[in-house]
Formats: sequence, C-alpha cells, structure tokens
Amino acid sequence: MNILGINHFFHDSSACLLVDGKLVVALEEERFNRDKHTRAFPERAIQECLNIAGLEASDIDHVAVSIKPTHRWGSKALYALKRPHKAAPFIKHELVQGYFKHQRLRQWLTDTFGATPPQLHQIQHPITHAAGSYYASPYEDAAILSLDGSGEWACAWMGQGKGNTVTGFSESYFPNSLGSVYEAVTEFCGFKPNYDEGKTMGLAPLGDASRHIDAARDVVAVTDDGQIEVDLSYFSYQFWGYRRCSEKFYQTFGTPRSFNGEFLDHHQDVAAAFQQVLEECALTLARQLKEKTQAPYLVIAGGVALNSVMNGRLLRETDFNDVYIMPAAGDNGTSIGAALTVYHQVLGKPRVNLPENAHMNPYVGNEYSDDEIEANLKRFKLSYQRSEDVANDAANLLEQGKIIGWFQGRMEIGPRALGSRSILANPAFPNMKQKINSEVKFREAYRPFAPSATIERASEFFDISVEAPFMLKVCQVRESMVERLPAITHVDGSARLQTVRSDTHPLYHDLISNLGCRTDVPVVLNTSFNIQGEPVVESPRDAIRCFFSTGLDALCIGSFILTKDTDT
Repeated sequence: MNILGINHFFHDSSACLLVDGKLVVALEEERFNRDKHTRAFPERAIQECLNIAGLEASDIDHVAVSIKPTHRWGSKALYALKRPHKAAPFIKHELVQGYFKHQRLRQWLTDTFGATPPQLHQIQHPITHAAGSYYASPYEDAAILSLDGSGEWACAWMGQGKGNTVTGFSESYFPNSLGSVYEAVTEFCGFKPNYDEGKTMGLAPLGDASRHIDAARDVVAVTDDGQIEVDLSYFSYQFWGYRRCSEKFYQTFGTPRSFNGEFLDHHQDVAAAFQQVLEECALTLARQLKEKTQAPYLVIAGGVALNSVMNGRLLRETDFNDVYIMPAAGDNGTSIGAALTVYHQVLGKPRVNLPENAHMNPYVGNEYSDDEIEANLKRFKLSYQRSEDVANDAANLLEQGKIIGWFQGRMEIGPRALGSRSILANPAFPNMKQKINSEVKFREAYRPFAPSATIERASEFFDISVEAPFMLKVCQVRESMVERLPAITHVDGSARLQTVRSDTHPLYHDLISNLGCRTDVPVVLNTSFNIQGEPVVESPRDAIRCFFSTGLDALCIGSFILTKDTDT
C-alpha cells in the first residue's frame, strides 16, 4: 500500500511516501525551489518522492493532506463576525488564501490522476502533528503534547498514544496560543516571526529574565484543566495585521528592536523572560499529562517543539523516562504525520515494528552518486582529489582547524543538519564560533552552534543520559569539559546536542570517531550547510556554490575533497 503525504496549506511545504507503513522518503519543497520556509505547492518534492521510491503516480493508493479546511469553520466565522472592523485580514487569510490553496490541490490531483484520483484524506492539522509524531516514535504508550502557532485553529493539543490508537483529551484554540505569543516576542526582538524563533531562543540566555518575568507571567498562563489563557490586550496578532504586539506590550516591555538594529539590554531581557514563561507553561502541561496518563514517555509535536531549551527542561524536570521530538516537528513533518495517521488511524493498519527504543531514521531524502557529483565538478572545471577514506581525511582537516562543508549520503528531513548536509568544525578552537558566524554563515555574532558526539562517549562531555539524535534537546556541557569545547558551549553553559550512532549514519560516526582518536574529544561543531536566509543545500551545485561564496576551507562531497588552501 502506497500513501502520499502532503503539506501544502501552511509554510514549509513538503511531501513523503509511505510504502506498507514504512517511511521511504520525505522531502521539503524549499530544498528545490530555494525559497526558505516556502509556501509553494510541493510539486517538485512529490515528483522526487516518486522517483526515489521507484513509483508512478498510478501506484498511489491514498493521498493524505495535513489540513481539514472545514474543521471548526463555524468557530472561525463567529470569531470574525464578532470583530467586523478587523475581519478583512481574517477573510484574506482564512477564505481567499484557503480557497486558492485548495484549488491548487484539486488542480494537481486532476492533472496527475485524471478522472480517477486515489482517495483523498484531509486530516486535522493538530492531529498530523500529534498523532504523526507519536507514530514516528518508538513508544507503545506515550503522553502527547502538541504546541503550535495558529495552525488550523487548535494551537495546543493534549492526548495519549497507546499501541495503534491516539486519543485527544483537550485543545486550546487561537488566539490563546503559546506559539503566537512567542512569535510576537520574536518580532519584538527584531526577527521574522514564524521563522526566526530559534534566534529568540538563542538570544534569551544573554538576558536577565528576572527584570520582566512577573509581567510576562501576567501575559500568558495555563489553567488547572490544561487550557492556555493569553491576555490579548498585549497583542494584535489575533487580527492578522502586520504588527503582532499592541501598544500596551511596548509600554510594558519597552521599544522593539528594528530589523538589523542594535540589541539593547531590554530586548535580551524580554527574550529571557518569555523563554522562561514558555518553559514554565510547557512544564505545567506536561505534568498535567503525566498525572492523567501515567505514561512512561512524552511525545512533543508542533512548531514550538523545535524549542530545544524547553525540551531539555521537560526531559530533566518531569517524571517521564524520555521525551521524543521527531526531526521535522514543525509543519514540514505534517506530511509524514498525515500519511501515518491515515495508515494507522483511518485504515487501522498495525505499526511497523521497530527495534526497542529505536528512533525514526531522519535520513530519508535524496542522494547523489559519486558519478553524479564528479560530473558536476568536471562541468564547473574544478580541482579536486578523490579520497580513499573521506571520514579520515575530513578528520585531519578538522584537527588543523579547517571549516568544511560535508555533503554525504541521503539528505536529512527537518531544519537541523544531522550529518548529511552539514558545515563542520573542531569545537576545541576558541575563535571558531565567531569565525563561522562572520565568515561562513553571515549571521548574528551571539548565535550558538551545536555539537555532534558519538553515542558511546557523549555522556563524558554532556550532562544527559538519553539519546538526542535529532539535535532537539539542550543539555549542559559538563563543567570539566567547557574549556575543551569552547565553540559549542553557549553563554549559559548549555549545548544543543546531537548523539550519533554508527548504525544510523556510519560515515558521520566514523568522522567524529576519527577526530576523537586524534584529540580524545569525539565531538564536532555541526551547523546546517547553508548561509543565513537560504535553505540547506540540496544538490552538488548548491554545495559548490555555498563553498565558493563563503569562508569554508574545504568541501567533502561524496568521495571528493576540494580545498581553497593549497597547503592542505
């Protein structure tokens, strides 16, 4: 049975294919059209999914879409009618854009399948987050918490997964949204809301939360029955306008930062306060879920689940054995969630057996052979060397302090580079963070970088006792190791760790192990292979372009190595 999953209604459009319940490929449209967080219909991603799976459109049995446009439509209409003077943006957002999005899907179905398309399933958006993440997890019994911005109208969802069944307990509805509040704070800090929340999270440790924490707690809270309540007098996001904060917010918290403006102390302090409030609210929701379900594990989903600092606290400060966040926890993963929900919930198919505690394989994208890569290198008349052991040679470059582009194997799904499309460096060099931010990524100087460590030795360097394969859990660098890892230790002593297994990504594990043999520190600095504002590289051409337009020292692409330093 072949199920095509599609996310096309929201940002980060994507597609995936399930074959007999197994995820064989998942791709994000932005990697192909080079429009970061694209809202374009994922036509190229769909075609690439079919190509990689070796299927024709006629082989598709079901199409699963991560939106049910008619869900709670009455509530939405009533919301707009109560605010007639603010209804125009709502009508544009919910009616006009929604209509054309739906028509685009219908047109694609007709063009692709003619008069007899496969069965179409439109799945509620929060379900594709929540149930999809649970089905992608290795657990048979887990509490589920989904936190989103606005989504389909439900912006928080609480429930439980048991075996093949997912049951919802409660929902909070827009505009009472933790995600929307955090988006507004992101705008206040001078970043692009709904896209740059990671920058706000990274800014928060530079501030003093105590200066604004009491006021921030007055803005948003969680009730005893798990409902999110927002004091909307501080905001204007509920009217779909161009500004998300109200004058009351500015009067309380200060003047917002302009885009590319100077960071003032109160910008950092506000980021710190609302980061803390987000964590406190999530902890409250998780503890309520634990009390209700008594489940051993917690699955977190939705765009807010990408807040790895929050996830780290949920892991450390709740009674769950572990916390699971799928690598594409945002809207890019809802194509996977929609397909899995149809397979398990709608069609009643059993879950595919995974090895005990095995995590989802994130390397489900496309890949390029050495022949394809070398053809590109020759086409652009580039000098290169073929490596007999690219992991060993790359480790040698890292030991010397070189910054390398690493383009290997199948592309990972989600916003985090996990060792297939990565920029790598040796974290032992104190100036490496500043150098990469200024010369390679061209981004804010404060932005931290994440470490990748072998699973066998990660606990020697980081205070964590569980796996973190998707770089979505922040932990503390062990105090005795901070001086050995200056480039990946944030100002508060934390790091967003990725643990790497040899059976999941053997080449990447081999590279880190080789560096560890040289330095006794099997840890690399790992950031996504792109520059600020661009999607992660998809093709050899993308990788070559990024290599020559940045301060990268070397490019390890397939079995080939390119360098800019002739002494290397």
